[in-house]
Amino acid sequence: MKSVRIIPCLDVDAGRVKKGVRFVDLVDEGDPIELSLRYDTEGADELVFLDITASSDNRSTMVDVVARAADQLFIPLTVGGGVRTLDSAKALLRAGADKVAVNTAAIARPRLIGEIADELGSQCVVVAVDAKRIDVNGQGRAWEVYTHGGRTDTGIDVLQWVDQAVQLGAGELLITSMDRDGTKDGFDLELIEEITSRVPVPVIASGGAGTLEHFAEGALEGGADGLLAASVFHRRELSIESIKEYLISRGINVRPVGISQPASTASGYSRMNGGN
Repeated sequence: MKSVRIIPCLDVDAGRVKKGVRFVDLVDEGDPIELSLRYDTEGADELVFLDITASSDNRSTMVDVVARAADQLFIPLTVGGGVRTLDSAKALLRAGADKVAVNTAAIARPRLIGEIADELGSQCVVVAVDAKRIDVNGQGRAWEVYTHGGRTDTGIDVLQWVDQAVQLGAGELLITSMDRDGTKDGFDLELIEEITSRVPVPVIASGGAGTLEHFAEGALEGGADGLLAASVFHRRELSIESIKEYLISRGINVRPVGISQPASTASGYSRMNGGN
């Protein structure tokens, strides 16, 4: 049985970690470097850095923050927000990221996924999808893709987009339910299960985790390979250790606290090309 990963997420805006509810009403949660080191020590399997205003502000991801964090971390780091070109992806890997997440730019130019995958390997490419439910004939069983940090409705069907993203070379999907984000009402299990049942790549569930049971549901009912959360970790409402202990009690495989994941091929790329 696969091991499920526990992944804290740091939404970074102007050099600070922010967190809101359904992508609005952002509250300052602290310094990204301090939080990164805390989660590394506490047993996180990976970290995700998302520069949440890079696309809407039309700027690049904060490479300096990534470099400072990666220099001190012993767990894999995925970085997204403002990744528009192969060169910007390479810059993040050289700064120490293990994987890059693409969203807005990939919707605008889908072949970006393939360009990064062909050059750096599919294992380096995470396609992040911000999904919002829409009502279809009263069923509510469809979702549309949003971009620019949840500000722009593309009208694109989420399920069709994840199929295309995987065909183009995505090695992993990060699926965030905008309806559940920050609510602590639990993952959108229907959305996650729809995606995990149709794609051959790992899926990270994001949006809504608030209790130990929510994490178990994400793995058992949603079929997620990774379980991502933010505010419950930032505010110490749940510990990574307690989540892992609970998942083990439910028969779910996890990596023990203190056992890091192997670095991805992306890290090897970074080292071979001289780091910064």
